[in-house]
Amino acid sequence: MIVWINGTHGAGKTTTSALVQQLIPDSRVFDAEKVGETLMDITPGLPETDNFQHWPPWRPLVVETARRVLDYTGGALVMPMTVLVEQYWREISMGLAQHGIAVRHFVLHADEATLRGRIEGDTVLGPSPFRLKYLEPYAEAARTWLHDEAEVVDTTHLTPAQAALRIAEAVKS
Repeated sequence: MIVWINGTHGAGKTTTSALVQQLIPDSRVFDAEKVGETLMDITPGLPETDNFQHWPPWRPLVVETARRVLDYTGGALVMPMTVLVEQYWREISMGLAQHGIAVRHFVLHADEATLRGRIEGDTVLGPSPFRLKYLEPYAEAARTWLHDEAEVVDTTHLTPAQAALRIAEAVKS
């Protein structure tokens, strides 16, 4: 099984995923961003893009990597990864389904003001223009398809531990 934790940058996916992993026996965290980083390391570089998700190899490589890890380890993968393009989500989720891999898709949601405050007040990464530029694309995806395709966990008034507990309880039920 895959527990996919989606949401915009700054929503708390990485923090929450680590906590979810502790609550689900025999699970591991797999950050699909590492697949993108591998593609970014190719020299000479792949065609210029502002997001490695736009490279066609990224999506099937995420599917194949997750499949291979699950074949090797069993259990569950907790995957924190923002996917805001519906076509990309379809490619990934259908690819996983073709391998018989169940996916529980969660979205960590907070209102824009809360997200903006978290991003601007981040003491680890600092204020991030990169993360801020995804607030509107996230809002658009949430309005048009994303919230219909996932279990939404509103984190506006939740700690990461509370959000992780809600996700783990939903997965176990």
